[in-house]
Amino acid sequence: MRLDVFFGHHQLTPADVAGRVVAVIDVLRASTTVAVALGNGARAVVPFESSEEAVLRSKSFERSDVRLAGERRMHAIPGFDFGNSPREFTREAVEGKTVLLTTTNGTAALASLQGARDVVVASYVNFSAALAMLRAAARGGADLAVVCAGHERQFSLEDAACAGRYARHITKRLANVDVNDAARAAMLVNGKYGEHVHRMLEDSSHGRALMEAGYAADLAICAAVDACPVVPLYADRQITKLGPDRER
Repeated sequence: MRLDVFFGHHQLTPADVAGRVVAVIDVLRASTTVAVALGNGARAVVPFESSEEAVLRSKSFERSDVRLAGERRMHAIPGFDFGNSPREFTREAVEGKTVLLTTTNGTAALASLQGARDVVVASYVNFSAALAMLRAAARGGADLAVVCAGHERQFSLEDAACAGRYARHITKRLANVDVNDAARAAMLVNGKYGEHVHRMLEDSSHGRALMEAGYAADLAICAAVDACPVVPLYADRQITKLGPDRER
């Protein structure tokens, strides 16, 4: 069994994900927001690379059934219902709704994963739930890839640390696991911070930018390990929650 970590989706080739179970990570904030939205009863989250695509798709829904969400340069897109702050995706706001989401980094990463066997959206808030699925796949002999969205085509500390946490726990007590150098580096980053996730987010460049932009409260939500125990699966261009209505 093989586990590779990729620090950014731009370096991926089709062979890197073909037939693999893939976890995509964008801790600040798309992965967290997706988990929170589904945990609070959203019917589905549909990712888009551009705001224009999201607006166009929204016209195929009854307005009361859909919520437009997205950000550019951290702030909400004018005219959209929400930005990308997980604080906005309360049960009252999203239960039973389809969320059309576009973000700077996370939704573009999802679009790059054609050919994967399964794609799970992973973060700290749904760590144990997503890990259980990934470990089950690894025990079954599937090759895995963990793809960090990064920040504007650059390495991001928070995604690497989260990837390292997943890599360490996926490979724990499993024999004959090959990992790439990026996975080893990610595990070292995770080891440096341990359980001090919030401090790591504050140390990261994107975390500092969010704090300066007025989103400091988002960091606490994004650091809350296992606060939202759902497994968001991306297939057929939408993300839905693994559960009684969607068993694999």
